[in-house]
Amino acid sequence: MVKTVFKNILQILIILIFNNFLAQETPEKLPKNAVNDTISKKDTIVVKKESLDDILQTKADDMRRDVPKKMTYLNKNAQVKYQDMQIDADYISIDEEKSIMFARGKQDSLGKKIIEPVITTQAGKKYETTEFSYNYKTKQAIAYNARTEESEGVIVAQKTKKYNDSVFFMRRGKYTTDEYFLKKKDTVADYYLLAPHIKLVKTKNKSQIVTGPIQMYIEDVPTPLVMPFAVLPFSDKRSAGILIPSFGERQDVGFFLNSIGYYQPIGEHFDVKILADIYTKGSWNLRPEMNYVKKYRYSGNFSADIGTTVRGIKGLDDYGKTSTYRIAWRHTQDTKANPFLTFSASVDIVSNRFYNNTINNNYIFNQNVLNTQQNSTVTVTKRFLKLPVTITGTASYSQNFATGNSDLRLPQMNVAINQFYLFKSKTGVRQGLLENITVNTGLNLSNYVTTTEGELFTAAMWDKLQTGLKNNISLGTNTTIAKFFTFSLGATIDNALTTKTLTKYYDPVINKDIDVVNKKLAGYSIFSTTASLQTTLYGMLKFKKGSVVEAVRHMMTPSIGFTYSPDFGGSNFGYFKNYYNANGALTTYSIFEKGIVGQPTSGMVGSLGFNIGNNIEMKVKSKKDSTGVKKVKIFESLNLSGSYNFAAKTHPWSIFTISGQSSFFENKLSVNTSLTLDPYKIVFIPGQDSGVRTEDFGHFSVQGFNVQLSYPLSSEIFGEKTDYAKKYSQKGEIRNENYYFDDDNYSRFGQTWTLNINANYAYTRNLTREGNKIASVGLDGSIKLTPYWNINGSTHYDIVTKQLAYTRIGFARDQRSFTINFNWVPFGQYKVYDFFIGIKANILSDALKYKDRSFTQPNSPF
Repeated sequence: MVKTVFKNILQILIILIFNNFLAQETPEKLPKNAVNDTISKKDTIVVKKESLDDILQTKADDMRRDVPKKMTYLNKNAQVKYQDMQIDADYISIDEEKSIMFARGKQDSLGKKIIEPVITTQAGKKYETTEFSYNYKTKQAIAYNARTEESEGVIVAQKTKKYNDSVFFMRRGKYTTDEYFLKKKDTVADYYLLAPHIKLVKTKNKSQIVTGPIQMYIEDVPTPLVMPFAVLPFSDKRSAGILIPSFGERQDVGFFLNSIGYYQPIGEHFDVKILADIYTKGSWNLRPEMNYVKKYRYSGNFSADIGTTVRGIKGLDDYGKTSTYRIAWRHTQDTKANPFLTFSASVDIVSNRFYNNTINNNYIFNQNVLNTQQNSTVTVTKRFLKLPVTITGTASYSQNFATGNSDLRLPQMNVAINQFYLFKSKTGVRQGLLENITVNTGLNLSNYVTTTEGELFTAAMWDKLQTGLKNNISLGTNTTIAKFFTFSLGATIDNALTTKTLTKYYDPVINKDIDVVNKKLAGYSIFSTTASLQTTLYGMLKFKKGSVVEAVRHMMTPSIGFTYSPDFGGSNFGYFKNYYNANGALTTYSIFEKGIVGQPTSGMVGSLGFNIGNNIEMKVKSKKDSTGVKKVKIFESLNLSGSYNFAAKTHPWSIFTISGQSSFFENKLSVNTSLTLDPYKIVFIPGQDSGVRTEDFGHFSVQGFNVQLSYPLSSEIFGEKTDYAKKYSQKGEIRNENYYFDDDNYSRFGQTWTLNINANYAYTRNLTREGNKIASVGLDGSIKLTPYWNINGSTHYDIVTKQLAYTRIGFARDQRSFTINFNWVPFGQYKVYDFFIGIKANILSDALKYKDRSFTQPNSPF
């Protein structure tokens, strides 16, 4: 009886347990928080609405569910989709109780190394990790060895924690822009930035990386480039930020921080940059800069350098303190903005001692310290649709650092009338002298003063200001005579008006010639006429058959011209006056001398000038040419010119000039030469170096000679072009992809090089006993040692002084994603070396670089 009851109870319990399992595993009776567990490759996990905001879709080759532990396991080709996130991995586990998904990449046969990563895609962004844990309730995640691509670079972090869709924290993150590493052509980046802690912040329009201490590694080797922090904005839009300085040492001013500052965009059209240079010996410099641009209208920038340079030790003789300034403005108008009214500005005003005392190191590398003059110009041009007139207004300022003087033209206006024909053509085709008469005319108003920096815009400067008005009228015409001659006529009329004139006299009290400037309105008018005749002659000299030279062709273009102008130095014009100088000699001077409008000519001119132009070529046999003949230029041009003044009382013949230009060796060697000859005999008084021209004609002494040679050499001239892809079957991979390898595994590549040789010799005498000579030889070239290594440089040797002039040597290394440059100037006043590492990626090109520089004390008295 007892056994029977126990047996029935046991059967009831078994049925209840079985029914309970049926209730859990039958799809029709599944509760809302249950998980559907089958062996199919696709399945859906439906959980309570309060646990999931969307359906959790799963897929795998092998799926298993642990109901008591509320776990789901996906193996091989596992995939989970939830909202905008998709996880692809070799293994995924889902913990329903903790709302956590864990994913792991594919392991090797020993289970020690991940050989295929976990791929997580969210909002179109792809992330690669070895292990990934995600809480789908809080949307927080932790990833190991995560690979995140941002803009032009990629971040690989040992551990990454996602707080939400916008904020990520990373531990021991490496950032690089190496293209090979990005495209997975290489497993090791050629450089990276290593930071112990990184914060990645994402918004709708941009992303931004903020790090603590960060260090640059090259080929896994640490470099001295360590920054206390870094902010990298990944956005097409401009963003404000701190500008990292360069550092180094200059012998004259000490250790420095260069270009430390802040960048701030202002609206759509402006941005501002404020930079500072700080030196340990007390020098400082502040450099504000502003850029502006309006598309299709204009663009420009303002900049300034304001600072103090301190050299030496206070209390000692070598101590010096100098204040400097520089103000610059550049403005360019788009050509499409207004074709009838244009405005441009190029203003660069500096203190006279600025370049001798600059602490902005860029001026040394750009060789601005060698400047002897600085020019500034502001120009407004007005054109008209129906009028043939162009009006140009200009304000200019020119500084001469050698003299300390400045030339100011404020303002200057030019009214130009387009060339026009004086008479209309009767037949539609212009013929004869009358129908070909052209007129060119214009009006020029100028205000000019030479002043010093201290007098600028003071009463003393305005008192010295000169105002001048000039008008020029040119008439010209030409016609053909006897089919072979071109006859030309011309006339020029110059009219001038000025507000100041000159009076000269000798003061016996101080025994000195005195110049007195009169504030008086005066003017002059002068004219000259010309007539010329020109033709072209051809000659051919042919050689016998079988000769290497087949023929020589000579083209000659002779021309003669006569110029006449009356003597405007006569007393009836009043343009010239006489006075007795300190030596008691009667001296003639012009009242417009040293004036803004120039001075009229004195003495009658009735000069007959001539010019003979020559071009000589020859034809030689050549097997290289398809026609069997090639042309060789003996003289591209060979000109002889001079003149004879019939109205001159002494020395009617002018200096004779011979100039030539030619090229040899298939136009590689270029030769330019000129020679000036004085036809009159020059005699020298014993003990004096300056000679006197006599009236003895026919001696033709050399007064000047110049020859310039240029010969460019290159690998293309001497070497044969090789198609390495066809000649060698093996091509390098990853870092050696620009190389080809022969059967012995030796690398082959095109080793290009260039070498330009320049030589110059100049001799000038100018009535002196001993002439001056200038002779130099220059070399400028480059050679590519490998596809990634390049050496370039230039040097000049002065043959007269037997010294090396400016010499520069440079090395460049293309390191895939960044470049390394080293430039060295070993000789001269500024001995400089410059070492530079720069990232190619646009996002880091201005922010990430390393410079190490050295300077010598410049030979300056300031």
